[in-house]
Amino acid sequence: MPKEFSRGARVAEQIKRELAELIRLEVKDPRVGFISLTDVELTPDYAHAKVFFTSMYGEEGLDEILAGLNRASGFLRRELRRRVRVHTTPELHFAYDRSVVEGSRLSALIDKAVAEDKALRGDDDAPDATEEPQA
Repeated sequence: MPKEFSRGARVAEQIKRELAELIRLEVKDPRVGFISLTDVELTPDYAHAKVFFTSMYGEEGLDEILAGLNRASGFLRRELRRRVRVHTTPELHFAYDRSVVEGSRLSALIDKAVAEDKALRGDDDAPDATEEPQA
């Protein structure tokens, strides 16, 4: 039976937790405020880690946030070396995760389509598809 989580996945999750704490508590660069880490992808040899993040402000000021994260990457890598015991501390590469923005956009499109469908059919009193039927 295969393992549910490989060692690489566990290390990536630990790196994500440690980086999130370091960014929240230790990074003083104001450009890096209000971000959330969504995922970390490690290469098999742990030499590189692609760190995905989202911003509370969406894509606004993304260049500034990336500049702040890249500037802090040396500090973050040094602190990771102290906190995470692996044979190689990965080089950090930051990337904006658009999945949250895309998810919100798709959800809004679905809501709009449902509202237009209801308006065309004229059944405002019909039960919503998301509501539970009453017994």
